[in-house]
Amino acid sequence: MTDVTGALPRAANPLSPVKRRPRGARYRNIGGVVPVLVLFLPPALLLFTLFVILPMGEAAWYSLFNWSGYGSPENFVGTRNFDVLWRNGAFRTAITNNVLIIVVSLALQLPLALWLATLVSHRIPGATAFRLVFFLPYVLADVAAGLIWRFIYDGDYGLVASVASLLGFATPYVLADRDYAIYAVLAVVVWKYFGFHMMLFIAGLQSIDKSLYEAADLDGATPWQRFRFVTLPLLSPTIRLSVFFSVIGSLQLFDMIMPLTGGGPSNSTQTMVTFLYTYGVTRMQVGFGSAVGVVLFVICVTLAFGYRRIFMRHD
Repeated sequence: MTDVTGALPRAANPLSPVKRRPRGARYRNIGGVVPVLVLFLPPALLLFTLFVILPMGEAAWYSLFNWSGYGSPENFVGTRNFDVLWRNGAFRTAITNNVLIIVVSLALQLPLALWLATLVSHRIPGATAFRLVFFLPYVLADVAAGLIWRFIYDGDYGLVASVASLLGFATPYVLADRDYAIYAVLAVVVWKYFGFHMMLFIAGLQSIDKSLYEAADLDGATPWQRFRFVTLPLLSPTIRLSVFFSVIGSLQLFDMIMPLTGGGPSNSTQTMVTFLYTYGVTRMQVGFGSAVGVVLFVICVTLAFGYRRIFMRHD
């Protein structure tokens, strides 16, 4: 590109002098960074070591013992805890439930959140109120949400029982039925967390340049074509982030299930974390529970780093 005289601009002229960084500037910058590292890095490393590295190492060590948590672990059993774990039917049910929660989150929760986000992201009357209503379940504490829905599902005094009796149906005891309890939990999971993903999608939608939609309208694009060829490609980083949060959160689901079902009936609603708590804490099988924690840690780290490496390396 040239100016009106035909001469190359100064920045593009290969003959123009190049500004060089003064000698020693690089070392002055390092000298400014070192005090910050010395001041802030050791406390962070200390906290990370005390609350992350050491507990992980202890869990891996305790998983090799048959230990109740009292005294020092002495009964070394090697990998027997892991062998027992893989043969445990309740643990296989827990893994299946975690996979089911992930599938429902990806197939139902995220599309619902994206659809609602496209509806309330525009500057229309009442949009802010709808965002607040949809986001409120996520603000509610998981334990409180579990207790509320336990009362709603109650077959004697809950809302489901009242509606069933009003319609003349037999009162269903949903949380007491091992075939349907997990589906009741899935409904609560979708209700509880879709607002969080909706807010992520709203933030992503509002960052899209509106001139792109205007250009699509001038080209005669239909609403579906605008969504397919403009919204989805530009929203893909947010969608990948939302999928990541959904998968990792589904693997760590605990707080809401314990007051809702406690993992029952007959271990039908156990997740890996509730299984760890039930068998490792309440039953004082610390060695066995540590083996569950090690397996859960390996799964979460593998998925997190694998997903980051494959799908989010350019984000």
